Amino acid sequence: MKNIIAVSVMLICFLTVLSGCGKKGEDISAETASPAESDISSNAVAVGEETVPDGLIIPEDMVPVYADSLMDGEYDIEVDSSSSMFTVTDCRLTVKDGKMSARMTMGGTGYLYVFMGKGEDASEDQFIPFEENPDGTHSFTVPVEGLDMGIDCAAFSKKKEKWYDRTLLFKADSLPLEAFADRTAVTPADLGLADGEYTVSVSLEGGSGRAKISSPARLTVENGEAIAEIVWGSSNYDCMTVDGVKYSPVNTEGNSAFLIPVAGFDIKLHVSANTTAMSTPHEIGYTLFFDSETIEQ
Repeated sequence: MKNIIAVSVMLICFLTVLSGCGKKGEDISAETASPAESDISSNAVAVGEETVPDGLIIPEDMVPVYADSLMDGEYDIEVDSSSSMFTVTDCRLTVKDGKMSARMTMGGTGYLYVFMGKGEDASEDQFIPFEENPDGTHSFTVPVEGLDMGIDCAAFSKKKEKWYDRTLLFKADSLPLEAFADRTAVTPADLGLADGEYTVSVSLEGGSGRAKISSPARLTVENGEAIAEIVWGSSNYDCMTVDGVKYSPVNTEGNSAFLIPVAGFDIKLHVSANTTAMSTPHEIGYTLFFDSETIEQ
């Protein structure tokens, strides 16, 4: 009798498998596929309605930052992605011997591999597998060609078994000042500036070249630290980012004005500003240069 029951159970399981048992519309095998079982050799690339709208805007005249402009070391860095389905929640940039790499921790676990390029060009010997962290999150360690530039990155979906093309932007303005090799900053202490109010000439570079700021700018020195008031040529800026810290406008009427720290004079300081002037708000990278020889009380 036991043998008959066992055989019946096995027969039911076999028929269930043949019938494709599972929730309607789900591809069970794709969801549970292991890296070895997934079909990564076909280079199938998602297109059309399978993808989400590209949400990343990179100004054509954004100036890339390469490894030779940075000091060797490890730095936290912000990463923007063209897709909300490929979100980097944490990233650690490594600069060593003229090259850069980044360990990106992802907001999900749905990708088995990434390839630095377009999905249609994915070469198996260049696939980068995920690394599982102790908390269950997934990370990918990838080479980084440069900061402040669009970098192609294809991600292979575990469920769909297709490559999804993404664009990544590693943001130079989120790095600390000490990461930049060409920054020998002149500080208020170097200049012997006492606490008080000053003015200083400031120049702006980057973006489309049409953005303007007021110069000279008001400069406040307090406890040895310098704070500058940056007044833009329009009211369309609602946020500035300096050394990874976001600042809101200090006024509600007229041209947008911000109080930001000045990490040093006579060097180019990387900042970004979010503009609402275009069809959709987006961040633009700039550099500010404060000329110490123009400081007046």
